[in-house]
Amino acid sequence: MNISISIADDHPMVIDGVQKMLSECGHITLSHAWPDGTALLAGLESEQPDVLLLDIQMPGKTGDELAPLILKKYPEMKILALTNFDSTLHVQHMLRHGVLGYLLKTTDRETLITAIETVYWGEEFIQESLREKLNLAGQRIKREVSTKSALTPREKEVLRCIVNGDNAQEIAEKLFLSVRTVENYRFNLLLKLDAKNIAVLVRKALELGLTDKT
Repeated sequence: MNISISIADDHPMVIDGVQKMLSECGHITLSHAWPDGTALLAGLESEQPDVLLLDIQMPGKTGDELAPLILKKYPEMKILALTNFDSTLHVQHMLRHGVLGYLLKTTDRETLITAIETVYWGEEFIQESLREKLNLAGQRIKREVSTKSALTPREKEVLRCIVNGDNAQEIAEKLFLSVRTVENYRFNLLLKLDAKNIAVLVRKALELGLTDKT
């Protein structure tokens, strides 16, 4: 058995770390590394790995945007999320997009290898600490319940700007935030409102009256 893997991550230290962890693992070969979604999509045109290690938060398209695009075009590919996000909300979101595995960047070598092997065979792998959180949460939390009260004041401000049609740069300037921080807020809003894109987010925000200043 020889498993070819690739990694998409904008942090060189993470890529180097994965490479070192797998350097003495004869049956797993790291073939390519990409720093962002654009490079990833271009690279996959010429060669597809058996398993793709995919970061969630990257420049340009995020991991949750990339996963369904990749799996639609390359349905045989297995995707393993490799991220710092340790919330059940992120796990559920990625699994809904067809990702087979979810692993934290703090994981050890043995767990990384096991995760790669597991998803290679088409089976689900979720890091144990996160699986425990999912079980405690009852697998699926009803996001519709108390959605309005679940939003923080800052999230509501960002949401109002999004509904107004402001882009990330404009929101950052209005609220005195970095663009990266705005992107994180936008990502969390998509998760909390279970919206697959900004258009759906705006529609739900208006339907639920989430932009009302109450």
